[in-house]
Amino acid sequence: MECKHALALLTAHVDGELDAHDVHALDDHLRDCADCRGQHAALQSLRSAVSAHATRHRAPEDLADRITEALPAAATGSGRPLGRFWSGAGVGAAATAALAIVLGWGILSLQPSPDDLLADEVIANHVRSLQGGHTVDVTSSDQHTVKPWFNGKLDYAAPVHDLTAQGFALEGGRLDYFAHRPVAALVYRHRLHTINLFVVPSKPGRAAPAGTFHRQGFAIEHWTQDGMEFWAVSDADAATLGQLRTLFTAQNTAR
Repeated sequence: MECKHALALLTAHVDGELDAHDVHALDDHLRDCADCRGQHAALQSLRSAVSAHATRHRAPEDLADRITEALPAAATGSGRPLGRFWSGAGVGAAATAALAIVLGWGILSLQPSPDDLLADEVIANHVRSLQGGHTVDVTSSDQHTVKPWFNGKLDYAAPVHDLTAQGFALEGGRLDYFAHRPVAALVYRHRLHTINLFVVPSKPGRAAPAGTFHRQGFAIEHWTQDGMEFWAVSDADAATLGQLRTLFTAQNTAR
Protein backbone atom coordinates (compact mmCIF):
# COMPACT_ATOMS: atom_id res chain seq x y z
CA MET A 1 0.00 0.00 0.00
CA GLU A 2 1.32 3.45 -0.94
CA CYS A 3 1.24 6.39 1.47
CA LYS A 4 -1.37 8.29 -0.57
CA HIS A 5 -3.75 5.35 -0.28
CA ALA A 6 -3.00 4.89 3.41
CA LEU A 7 -3.64 8.57 4.20
CA ALA A 8 -7.01 8.37 2.44
CA LEU A 9 -8.05 5.51 4.75
CA LEU A 10 -6.79 6.86 8.07
CA THR A 11 -9.95 8.70 9.11
CA ALA A 12 -12.17 5.69 8.37
CA HIS A 13 -9.71 3.45 10.24
CA VAL A 14 -9.82 5.65 13.35
CA ASP A 15 -13.64 5.65 13.19
CA GLY A 16 -13.76 1.86 12.82
CA GLU A 17 -15.40 1.99 9.40
CA LEU A 18 -12.98 -0.15 7.33
CA ASP A 19 -13.58 -3.74 6.35
CA ALA A 20 -11.22 -6.47 7.56
CA HIS A 21 -9.19 -6.53 4.33
CA ASP A 22 -8.45 -2.77 4.41
CA VAL A 23 -7.71 -2.88 8.14
CA HIS A 24 -5.14 -5.63 7.62
CA ALA A 25 -3.50 -3.84 4.66
CA LEU A 26 -3.39 -0.49 6.45
CA ASP A 27 -2.02 -1.99 9.68
CA ASP A 28 0.78 -3.61 7.69
CA HIS A 29 1.61 -0.26 6.12
CA LEU A 30 1.55 1.60 9.45
CA ARG A 31 4.03 -0.84 10.96
CA ASP A 32 6.56 0.06 8.26
CA CYS A 33 5.82 3.79 7.71
CA ALA A 34 6.67 6.21 10.50
CA ASP A 35 5.14 9.23 8.70
CA CYS A 36 1.72 7.61 8.23
CA ARG A 37 1.91 6.17 11.73
CA GLY A 38 2.40 9.70 13.05
CA GLN A 39 -0.63 10.99 11.14
CA HIS A 40 -2.66 8.06 12.47
CA ALA A 41 -1.65 8.94 16.03
CA ALA A 42 -2.60 12.58 15.46
CA LEU A 43 -6.06 11.60 14.21
CA GLN A 44 -6.55 9.34 17.21
CA SER A 45 -5.60 12.20 19.54
CA LEU A 46 -7.95 14.56 17.71
CA ARG A 47 -10.84 12.08 17.92
CA SER A 48 -10.24 11.60 21.64
CA ALA A 49 -10.11 15.35 22.21
CA VAL A 50 -13.36 15.97 20.33
CA SER A 51 -15.11 13.10 22.11
CA ALA A 52 -13.97 14.31 25.51
CA HIS A 53 -14.59 18.02 25.09
CA ALA A 54 -17.34 18.50 22.47
CA THR A 55 -20.33 20.33 23.92
CA ARG A 56 -23.48 18.24 24.33
CA HIS A 57 -26.92 19.32 25.50
CA ARG A 58 -29.89 17.18 26.47
CA ALA A 59 -33.30 18.44 25.32
CA PRO A 60 -35.58 19.53 28.19
CA GLU A 61 -38.07 16.85 29.23
CA ASP A 62 -41.02 19.15 28.57
CA LEU A 63 -39.91 20.07 25.05
CA ALA A 64 -42.23 17.54 23.38
CA ASP A 65 -45.20 18.80 25.43
CA ARG A 66 -44.47 22.41 24.50
CA ILE A 67 -44.21 21.54 20.81
CA THR A 68 -47.48 19.60 21.00
CA GLU A 69 -49.21 22.59 22.58
CA ALA A 70 -47.79 25.02 20.04
CA LEU A 71 -48.49 23.05 16.86
CA PRO A 72 -52.34 23.19 16.85
CA ALA A 73 -52.28 26.96 17.30
CA ALA A 74 -49.86 27.34 14.42
CA ALA A 75 -51.98 25.11 12.20
CA THR A 76 -55.17 27.02 13.05
CA GLY A 77 -53.46 30.30 12.17
CA SER A 78 -52.50 28.93 8.77
CA GLY A 79 -56.16 28.82 7.71
CA ARG A 80 -55.97 25.16 6.66
CA PRO A 81 -58.63 22.70 7.90
CA LEU A 82 -56.29 20.51 9.91
CA GLY A 83 -58.44 20.12 13.04
CA ARG A 84 -59.13 16.44 12.47
CA PHE A 85 -55.44 15.81 11.67
CA TRP A 86 -54.34 17.21 15.02
CA SER A 87 -56.80 15.07 16.99
CA GLY A 88 -56.02 11.63 18.39
CA ALA A 89 -52.99 9.88 17.05
CA GLY A 90 -52.35 12.71 14.58
CA VAL A 91 -51.16 14.99 17.39
CA GLY A 92 -48.64 12.42 18.57
CA ALA A 93 -47.33 11.76 15.07
CA ALA A 94 -47.05 15.44 14.25
CA ALA A 95 -45.39 16.21 17.58
CA THR A 96 -42.91 13.39 17.03
CA ALA A 97 -42.05 14.67 13.57
CA ALA A 98 -41.69 18.24 14.82
CA LEU A 99 -39.56 17.12 17.73
CA ALA A 100 -37.27 15.23 15.35
CA ILE A 101 -36.86 18.37 13.24
CA VAL A 102 -36.14 20.57 16.23
CA LEU A 103 -33.63 18.12 17.68
CA GLY A 104 -32.02 17.69 14.27
CA TRP A 105 -31.42 21.43 14.00
CA GLY A 106 -30.15 21.45 17.56
CA ILE A 107 -27.63 18.71 16.86
CA LEU A 108 -26.40 20.52 13.75
CA SER A 109 -26.01 23.78 15.65
CA LEU A 110 -23.90 22.03 18.30
CA GLN A 111 -21.43 20.55 15.82
CA PRO A 112 -17.92 22.06 16.20
CA SER A 113 -16.99 24.61 13.55
CA PRO A 114 -14.13 23.95 11.09
CA ASP A 115 -11.91 26.31 13.06
CA ASP A 116 -12.76 24.49 16.30
CA LEU A 117 -11.67 21.22 14.70
CA LEU A 118 -8.45 22.82 13.43
CA ALA A 119 -7.76 24.18 16.92
CA ASP A 120 -8.11 20.67 18.33
CA GLU A 121 -5.82 19.34 15.60
CA VAL A 122 -3.23 22.00 16.46
CA ILE A 123 -3.23 20.82 20.07
CA ALA A 124 -3.01 17.16 19.07
CA ASN A 125 0.04 17.87 16.88
CA HIS A 126 1.64 20.00 19.59
CA VAL A 127 1.20 17.34 22.27
CA ARG A 128 2.36 14.58 19.95
CA SER A 129 5.57 16.46 19.16
CA LEU A 130 6.32 16.90 22.86
CA GLN A 131 5.43 13.37 23.94
CA GLY A 132 7.35 11.76 21.11
CA GLY A 133 10.44 13.87 21.69
CA HIS A 134 10.23 14.93 18.05
CA THR A 135 9.81 18.67 18.16
CA VAL A 136 12.26 19.42 15.32
CA ASP A 137 13.58 17.76 12.18
CA VAL A 138 16.17 20.47 11.61
CA THR A 139 17.79 21.99 14.71
CA SER A 140 19.03 25.53 14.21
CA SER A 141 18.47 29.08 15.44
CA ASP A 142 19.48 30.41 12.03
CA GLN A 143 16.44 31.27 9.92
CA HIS A 144 18.64 30.99 6.82
CA THR A 145 19.21 27.33 7.69
CA VAL A 146 15.65 26.44 8.70
CA LYS A 147 13.83 28.13 5.81
CA PRO A 148 15.70 26.37 2.96
CA TRP A 149 15.41 23.03 4.76
CA PHE A 150 11.73 22.98 3.75
CA ASN A 151 12.60 23.38 0.04
CA GLY A 152 11.38 20.36 -1.90
CA LYS A 153 9.37 19.11 1.07
CA LEU A 154 6.49 21.60 0.70
CA ASP A 155 4.78 23.21 -2.28
CA TYR A 156 5.05 26.68 -0.71
CA ALA A 157 7.68 28.86 0.97
CA ALA A 158 7.03 29.37 4.68
CA PRO A 159 8.38 32.55 6.30
CA VAL A 160 10.88 31.89 9.10
CA HIS A 161 12.17 34.47 11.58
CA ASP A 162 14.66 34.24 14.44
CA LEU A 163 13.22 36.25 17.32
CA THR A 164 15.85 35.36 19.93
CA ALA A 165 16.65 38.98 20.65
CA GLN A 166 12.97 39.58 21.44
CA GLY A 167 12.72 36.60 23.81
CA PHE A 168 11.54 33.92 21.38
CA ALA A 169 14.45 31.67 20.43
CA LEU A 170 14.08 29.74 17.20
CA GLU A 171 14.90 26.08 17.94
CA GLY A 172 14.28 24.75 14.44
CA GLY A 173 11.49 23.35 12.31
CA ARG A 174 9.87 20.12 11.26
CA LEU A 175 7.55 18.74 8.63
CA ASP A 176 4.09 18.07 10.07
CA TYR A 177 0.63 17.19 8.77
CA PHE A 178 -2.19 19.65 9.43
CA ALA A 179 -5.46 20.64 7.73
CA HIS A 180 -5.18 17.63 5.37
CA ARG A 181 -1.74 18.54 4.02
CA PRO A 182 1.98 18.60 4.86
CA VAL A 183 2.89 21.90 6.54
CA ALA A 184 5.83 23.73 8.10
CA ALA A 185 5.98 23.72 11.89
CA LEU A 186 8.36 26.28 13.41
CA VAL A 187 9.45 25.68 16.99
CA TYR A 188 10.22 28.53 19.38
CA ARG A 189 11.31 28.59 23.02
CA HIS A 190 10.10 31.29 25.40
CA ARG A 191 11.53 30.80 28.88
CA LEU A 192 10.38 27.27 29.82
CA HIS A 193 7.64 27.09 27.19
CA THR A 194 7.79 25.37 23.79
CA ILE A 195 5.73 27.07 21.09
CA ASN A 196 4.72 25.34 17.87
CA LEU A 197 3.87 27.72 15.02
CA PHE A 198 2.13 26.03 12.08
CA VAL A 199 2.31 27.89 8.76
CA VAL A 200 -0.38 26.95 6.22
CA PRO A 201 -1.36 28.53 2.87
CA SER A 202 -4.80 30.14 3.06
CA LYS A 203 -7.51 28.51 0.97
CA PRO A 204 -9.05 30.79 -1.69
CA GLY A 205 -12.26 32.38 -0.43
CA ARG A 206 -11.77 31.17 3.14
CA ALA A 207 -12.58 33.82 5.73
CA ALA A 208 -10.47 32.58 8.61
CA PRO A 209 -11.26 34.47 11.82
CA ALA A 210 -8.19 35.65 13.70
CA GLY A 211 -8.14 35.45 17.45
CA THR A 212 -7.24 33.49 20.56
CA PHE A 213 -8.54 30.04 21.46
CA HIS A 214 -8.26 28.17 24.73
CA ARG A 215 -8.42 24.38 24.74
CA GLN A 216 -7.43 21.79 27.35
CA GLY A 217 -5.10 24.18 29.17
CA PHE A 218 -3.39 25.40 25.99
CA ALA A 219 -3.54 28.80 24.34
CA ILE A 220 -3.79 29.13 20.55
CA GLU A 221 -3.15 32.30 18.56
CA HIS A 222 -4.49 32.30 14.99
CA TRP A 223 -3.96 34.94 12.33
CA THR A 224 -3.56 35.42 8.57
CA GLN A 225 -1.06 37.47 6.62
CA ASP A 226 0.16 37.58 3.03
CA GLY A 227 -1.84 34.56 1.91
CA MET A 228 -0.78 32.43 4.89
CA GLU A 229 -2.54 31.21 8.02
CA PHE A 230 -0.56 30.96 11.25
CA TRP A 231 -1.50 28.81 14.25
CA ALA A 232 0.67 29.23 17.37
CA VAL A 233 0.07 26.87 20.30
CA SER A 234 1.69 26.53 23.72
CA ASP A 235 1.04 26.09 27.42
CA ALA A 236 2.27 29.69 27.77
CA ASP A 237 -0.39 32.33 28.39
CA ALA A 238 -2.35 34.04 25.64
CA ALA A 239 -0.45 37.31 26.12
CA THR A 240 2.82 35.55 25.27
CA LEU A 241 1.42 34.15 22.04
CA GLY A 242 -0.02 37.57 21.23
CA GLN A 243 3.48 39.00 21.59
CA LEU A 244 4.88 36.33 19.26
CA ARG A 245 2.21 37.18 16.71
CA THR A 246 3.07 40.91 16.86
CA LEU A 247 6.81 40.25 16.44
CA PHE A 248 6.35 37.69 13.64
CA THR A 249 3.95 39.83 11.61
CA ALA A 250 6.27 42.82 11.99
CA GLN A 251 9.16 40.79 10.56
CA ASN A 252 6.95 39.68 7.64
CA THR A 253 6.03 43.30 6.93
CA ALA A 254 9.67 44.41 7.09
CA ARG A 255 10.83 41.90 4.48
